[in-house]
Amino acid sequence: MPPVIQPIPRFIADASQEALPYGRWAEVLSEHFRAACKKIDELPADAAEPVEIDWFPERGWGGRFYVPALARAKRGEAEIEYFGQVSFRRSDGEEPTDFAASADFTDVLAEDNPGWKIDVNDDVIGSWRGEVDRSGEVVLVWGRPLVQGADAATAELDGSAADQTPVMDGRFTLIAVDAVDGFGDKLYLEIHLWNKRNQLLAAESLYDAE
Repeated sequence: MPPVIQPIPRFIADASQEALPYGRWAEVLSEHFRAACKKIDELPADAAEPVEIDWFPERGWGGRFYVPALARAKRGEAEIEYFGQVSFRRSDGEEPTDFAASADFTDVLAEDNPGWKIDVNDDVIGSWRGEVDRSGEVVLVWGRPLVQGADAATAELDGSAADQTPVMDGRFTLIAVDAVDGFGDKLYLEIHLWNKRNQLLAAESLYDAE
């Protein structure tokens, strides 16, 4: 096989191995996530702390495991949504260590945007360096389908899958290289949803192309 035109790493993350967090494990993760929420810059003074936290499937990359989260909270008479992730290291048979968490918030909610087909969030967790000036960001992506029948999610880069995962309890988590420079125009991820017949249900970019 000849050299590929775009030698960009794909399927770099470990697949989900654990069920969605519950019990004591969910409590441990919640402590770290709530602490990160309190440190958010420009958090409105009237924003309440998150109470119930929705966890998303765990994915591993670079020796760390990432568990994304969403949580609603009151802000006066309205609501905001906290989003972020908790990461840690874990060796076989050992307790998780080296916890870290990040969080932010938004007042742009899915129910206020009936045109959305995917409620998606992302967080840059690393970088990729290729030959010469080729580079990109390693991005953690998590979300919920807002259409019926979604069975799998893929992260697509320039028309090719960079990661894929089943939709678990109406939630998915992906890790892929994004915002890639060095192959002409900058390449951005698109998130696709598929049904059991491999029919495309929805596609959404993480952000508007520059």
